[in-house]
This record gives sequence, structure tokens and C-alpha cells, in this order.
Amino acid sequence: MISLVIFYCITSVKAYANKLDGEQPNILFIMVDDLGWQDIGAYGKRDIDTPNLDKLANSGMLFTHAYASAPVCSPSRAGAITGQHPARIGLTNHISHEVFTPDSATLLDAPTLTALPESAITFAEVLRDHGYRTGFFGKWHLSLMGKKNFEVDDPSTLPDNQGFEINVGGGAFGGPPSWFSPYKNPYMSDGENGEYLPTRLANEVINFMADDSQKPFLAVMWNYLVHSPLKTTEALTKKYQQRAKEGKNVGLPVFAGMIEAMDTSVGKVLQAVDDLGLANDTLIIFTSDNGGVWKLSDNGELQYGKGFPYEGGVRVPFIAKWPGKIKENVVNQNRIINTDLFPTFLSAAGINPNSFSNIDGESLLPVLTETKNLNRQAIYFHYPNYAWHKNNRLGGAIIQGAYKLINWYDDDSVELYNLYVDPSESEDLSKIHPDITQSLKTKFKKWLKETNAQMPIRIISS
Repeated sequence: MISLVIFYCITSVKAYANKLDGEQPNILFIMVDDLGWQDIGAYGKRDIDTPNLDKLANSGMLFTHAYASAPVCSPSRAGAITGQHPARIGLTNHISHEVFTPDSATLLDAPTLTALPESAITFAEVLRDHGYRTGFFGKWHLSLMGKKNFEVDDPSTLPDNQGFEINVGGGAFGGPPSWFSPYKNPYMSDGENGEYLPTRLANEVINFMADDSQKPFLAVMWNYLVHSPLKTTEALTKKYQQRAKEGKNVGLPVFAGMIEAMDTSVGKVLQAVDDLGLANDTLIIFTSDNGGVWKLSDNGELQYGKGFPYEGGVRVPFIAKWPGKIKENVVNQNRIINTDLFPTFLSAAGINPNSFSNIDGESLLPVLTETKNLNRQAIYFHYPNYAWHKNNRLGGAIIQGAYKLINWYDDDSVELYNLYVDPSESEDLSKIHPDITQSLKTKFKKWLKETNAQMPIRIISS
């Protein structure tokens, strides 16, 4: 069998100039797991090498106010792939058999789905039905783990049943059973002993993109990095241990190594896009599924991290590149959210997203091409469940204009912040601006009702 690397070397010399007619671009959607807002050089000041993503930012558009649709992985992924808010879908927590209710809780988790419902329409299904080759690579986590061998409980909930013709590695787990082959992953074959998962997945994506087909492709690369278990190559760990000894700002050395490994694997795929002659015909999106883990990632001045409705939990890096359509080295301050990706991908492919009902996102094409601003007034967050760390209060939020209001579900209290002057959410303005507070709270409650959001259950003491 020809190896992925050899196959790539053979096919990369082929001419792809006539692959597309200019109407339907290739789409490469890269989503990293648990990457903090300032974990890469283009956003932050850590002494971690991320040259490939820094180069991507310089050649495209970097967003400073991009958001995940949830502060944890599964609901955020559901929002991105369907264009619907997790509250509307009914999938609001990271999928698990475990219950994370703390002993002191006054509320129980809201009911939540344990898989992306088969009835959900994904951008992969729509693009496949409009002539795209579709491939999924990496972490899925939109299915429930079964009882044996890391297999999912219901195979119909895998990427194969949600529009992807190829699935490599996508199952129910949040973190990989192993970073090195043998992978213990029933949805991908093992490589040589010791083969590194990020390298393998990058090669799989390259192999898929290099297929000599006249069809455009949708390649969805949802990296397992930089999620736990915290482990990377010995060389990278030692590299950042040395930097830490030198007083460099790297944080935990093994995690710093994981960030560089992620950048390297992404860079390999980005370089292949160029080598295959596909750059001008490919829309590339890079982002994270939620904010970084508090005290592990670098969320900069943002409050808290993954699992919290504060900015550290929901604001994420987001970079877009499309030569000839998106200008180089542009910093954009528009407020966007990952539910925007469904209508964006459809619009880029010449498909009208308005033909689909209950889409919460808005196409980013006018923003990416700097021809028009977005129409929406506000974005919303609903997290009525306990995260794995059991430290979060159940609540939701609305951001409109300068202001963000957080509504806590245990006592219906609120906090109000002016994100323009206080992105760290350090000064609660709810008592200073009661009219703004009440207006946003009313609007938020209306949105919860409109989306039929499931709410936590109050514990009744005996």
C-alpha cells in the first residue's frame, strides 16, 4: 500500500489549475480543541513557537472578537456544524456518561442530548449534496461512548451519517485514547508503533485534498490538540523545559510543546494547500472550539476559561484566508460566533442559507470581503450544565453593543460589563446602569423562550 506521504509526493506534482470553475471554492475548516485566546503568537506574547499560524494571520484576516457558541466542546461543535445555537438544538454540555453536579448544588443540570440528532442538518450534508467531496479528520465528540473498545453507543451518530463521506478518527471521546500509535481508536487504523497522532491526521487531510477529482472539497480538521491528556513528543517537552529554566513565558512546558505540535501539524496542511496549487481556490478557517482551560492556557486579560460564560470561556482565536477575496494582514473587530460558519460555507459555495430554517448564524462573507457589516444586534450563550471541573455557576449571557449581561440561573441575579473598556469583566455595572441591565435581561429571557432552551432543575430540600 502506498503510504500517505509517498502518495502526497506523487500527487503534489499534478496540475490543479483547472480543478474549479471559480464558483465553488474548496473549504478547509480547522478547529483546535481548548486553544486559549492568546496561546498563539498572532494573538499573544508567550514564548511558544507558532510560525505557521502567525503566517496564516499575516496572509489573511484575524478577528479579535470571535466567539464559540458554548464554553465547552460538544455544544460548540454542534453550533458550528449546524449554524444553530446549542440551546435550540438541545445539546448544551460536553457529552459524557458522568454527572458533574457538585455536592453543594442547588440546581441540577438541564436535560441535554447525548448526541447530535440525526435530524440536524450539517453544512457537510448540504455541501455534499451540492457536489462537494467531504472528509472529516480528528475529534468529533458529538456521539456518546459505548461500553467497549471506545466505540460509540449508536453508530448512526458518527460523522459518516452527518454528511461526511470519509471519517478518520472521529468518535465519541473528548481526548484521544493515545497520542501515539497504537491509537486504540476504532475509527482509524494504526500506523507504525510510535506514530504521532497530529502528524498522522495532517497526512490524512493532505491525502484527501490531493485526490485528483474535479469536485471541490470540504476538509474538516478538528484537532485533538491541545486537549488533555497532556502529552507530546519528548523533544518538544525538553525544548520548553529549557525555555522555562531560562525564564521564558511558556507556562507548563508539556502544554507549550502541544501548542507547537498543533502549529506544526496545521502548518503541514497549509503548506500542502500551496504545494497542490489550491491556495487561490480555497477558503481556510482556523479557530478553537472554546476558550482555553483556566490557569493552563493563556487567555490574556480575559476572565476565567473553559466551562465559564465569562470571556475567557467563550472568546476564541479566529483566522480566515481566501486569496483574492480576503485581504492580507487585516485585523477585524467585528463580533462573530461559530454558528456563522454554516451560512458562510453555504454562501461561499453559492447556496442560499436562507432556505434553511432556524439558522442562528449569519454569513461572514460580507465581513470577510469588507463589503458590509453584520445585521444582527446581539449574540447569546446558554450553559445550564456543570462542566467537568464542577466550579461553574449555571447561567447564560447576552452581548449587545458595548455591554455583556450574565444571568445566573440559581438566583436570577445578573452582572453587567462594558466589554469595550473592561474586557476582563472586572467591574459589575448592573447597579450603575439599571435601565441597560433590565433591557438586556428582558431580551435574554425572550431569547431563551424563543429557542425553547432547557433550564436547570431546582433541588427541593426535604
